[in-house]
Amino acid sequence: MKSLNETIRKTIQDRNSLVCVGLDYHSDKVPLHIKEQSDPIFTFNKAIINATADLVCAYKPNLAFYEAYGAEGWDALERTVHYIPEGIIKIGDAKRGDIGSTAAKYADALFQIGFDVVTVNPYLGIDSITPFIKDPTRGVFILCLTSNPSSKDFQYLDIDGLPLHLHVAQKVNTWNDNDNCGLVVGATHPDELRSIRQMTPNLPFLIPGIGAQGGDLESSIKMGTDAKNSMAIINSSRGILFASSGLDFKEAAREEAQKLRDQINTFRERATSS
Repeated sequence: MKSLNETIRKTIQDRNSLVCVGLDYHSDKVPLHIKEQSDPIFTFNKAIINATADLVCAYKPNLAFYEAYGAEGWDALERTVHYIPEGIIKIGDAKRGDIGSTAAKYADALFQIGFDVVTVNPYLGIDSITPFIKDPTRGVFILCLTSNPSSKDFQYLDIDGLPLHLHVAQKVNTWNDNDNCGLVVGATHPDELRSIRQMTPNLPFLIPGIGAQGGDLESSIKMGTDAKNSMAIINSSRGILFASSGLDFKEAAREEAQKLRDQINTFRERATSS
């Protein structure tokens, strides 16, 4: 039985890809002919998955874009997760954070859908994380340093000479007994990304912020991958999903996903040879 982090490493190696497509359904951005379907959310997601599955290591639905549609959205989310092919990491971007029986129910709900790993908020401490890491084959990406500008409000606060995000990274190292913890670190912080990687050399990173948020791809690969130029999952959502709003949206999404995968692998090769 492989741990989650062993599975992530093997998936990246087998598929030769660090690309994660964020399946964030925006009704105002999908092609008109999709919106006119009776089942638009799943129809769109299915088309994107069919077009990109051989190019990615992971898919990441953000739950907000499904919960906003009520029962219809939740049903589409479940069917989307089940439709993702075996051998691809399924990330539930939920950012959950609560304690006791509430955290346990969040974990039950998301893992029952079929997610391999869930994003969680560490603000409440280990008892809000424990229900998600009991099973070594499933686990968490813990928010460490997020890509949004307001991350500076709390995540850079100095505590005993270290910013808060490095305290989070240190603590997650101690929580990783089952080899199923990882960190969310935004691509908009390349210098900090390097510091966090130095502190947590073996953890997988989920790296959002490429593209629309302005994160630098080459720096993210150089600073965020491990010693084997692996263990970083680079998320792109809008840049792939909405590369075209026309009938060719599937082809355009594939083209962007392939471009991103090839760029990443070029940077990985440079890092290996340098």
